[in-house]
Amino acid sequence: MNVTTAPKIVGPSDAQEGFLGSIGVRFMIDGSEAGERVSLVDHSMSPRALAAPLHRHTREDEYSFILEGRMGALLGDDVVEAGPGDLVHKPRNQWHTFWNAGDEPCRILEIIAPAGFERFFRELSDMGGALEADPQELAHLNERYGLEMIPDSVPGLLERFGLQIGEHLRGGWTP
Repeated sequence: MNVTTAPKIVGPSDAQEGFLGSIGVRFMIDGSEAGERVSLVDHSMSPRALAAPLHRHTREDEYSFILEGRMGALLGDDVVEAGPGDLVHKPRNQWHTFWNAGDEPCRILEIIAPAGFERFFRELSDMGGALEADPQELAHLNERYGLEMIPDSVPGLLERFGLQIGEHLRGGWTP
């Protein structure tokens, strides 16, 4: 188990960035730095951007801490909206999706426990994001990370919540 013991500070312009097809990702703490207990990524979402199709994780819980803007989420049958300082828990095995619920950029700190799913984001970004990835390669990636996804849910989600496919926002959060 490789655990970093030296202090680590990740500033707004630090860390590797990627794009997942509709939202950005900035890698802040990898699981290897935290004994695979937790990982942290920063998701940036352009106005009214849908983050992902309806999906569920079978191995990890996600916690979204809103840094700026408004995040909407469909958690099972519940629709919620959260703002700066709010924390939204997305438990494993629950069908969900999330989006920028406002007309300004939204940034969330995504806490993933246990760690490991941050590697899914790296691989997806390397494939050019969900929209550019070969469908068979994406299905294989989902399977390797215990992710179930309903790609056909996207048009209905876009219409139901007045959303769009997002664009890449670069740079970290600044207070």
